Amino acid sequence: MQIYLPIAEVSVNAFLLLGLGGIVGILSGMFGVGGGFLMTPLLFFIGIPPAVAVATEANQIVASSFSGVLAHLKRKTVDLRMGTVLLIGGLIGAALGVVVFNYLKSLGQVELLVQLCYVVFLGMIGTLMFLESLKAIRRSSKAGGAPVPTRRKHNWVHNLPFKMKFRVSGLYISVIPPLIVGIAVGILAAIMGVGGGFIMVPAMIYLLGMPTKVVVGTSLFQIIFVTAFTTMLHATTNYTVDVVLAVLLLVGGVIGAQIGTRIGVKMKAEQLRILLALMVLGVCGKLAFDLLVQPAELYSIGTGGH
Repeated sequence: MQIYLPIAEVSVNAFLLLGLGGIVGILSGMFGVGGGFLMTPLLFFIGIPPAVAVATEANQIVASSFSGVLAHLKRKTVDLRMGTVLLIGGLIGAALGVVVFNYLKSLGQVELLVQLCYVVFLGMIGTLMFLESLKAIRRSSKAGGAPVPTRRKHNWVHNLPFKMKFRVSGLYISVIPPLIVGIAVGILAAIMGVGGGFIMVPAMIYLLGMPTKVVVGTSLFQIIFVTAFTTMLHATTNYTVDVVLAVLLLVGGVIGAQIGTRIGVKMKAEQLRILLALMVLGVCGKLAFDLLVQPAELYSIGTGGH
């Protein structure tokens, strides 16, 4: 069943889009990531222009994250105060990111930038997650599961000024690091069409020292507002949000997120992380390959007369 996407100006199979939305929704429910870092490259692969993929994907993340947050609010695993600090940083970052995106779009360089960002980030994060998960699996197999080293140690973050109490996370730290994490995630949301959970989750655990059970819900809470703001900015300044594409991805995403939350509860954390790491590295490899192979075709496009 082919559907024509008016803004993207391509025809795509509707069931393929529903399926992609569902897969990414399952991932967001399982791992607490918006799933955009996998979905946006998948949209490139099926022929959606990067500018449209980035702006529209931000829209789909809002829905799957919202669906995931509701499940976490019921379990009281969302630190709303921390989420708000991250959110303020995120909104500033998103506004900056859209300015950069528009400038590059006017130069005609936006597609290259988006794809390069993906190759670099996915490569780094996939490798780090893979190594971390392998260590965790080795630890748990030794001596019937040796205790995992605790992460809540005092580092330079705890010596910064402007401290605030975050009761749900059990922290008393400066608001500067969460603000910086928020700004970085906001910039990425605007340029790459991602929720930024794949950067925010590790930063919240290792940098801020938040307990893992609170991290996923808090991350999703912040992602909802930042990606909604990003979508609005892209829609009003770039006109690159494809509503038809967004609706199909949305439906799949919301259903998938509910399934993912249930699967996530049943699997071990290390197994989940290694699975996600392998998927990230797979997508990164395909994108890098496409970037290297592309130039051969680009020259032939420019040969026609004006």
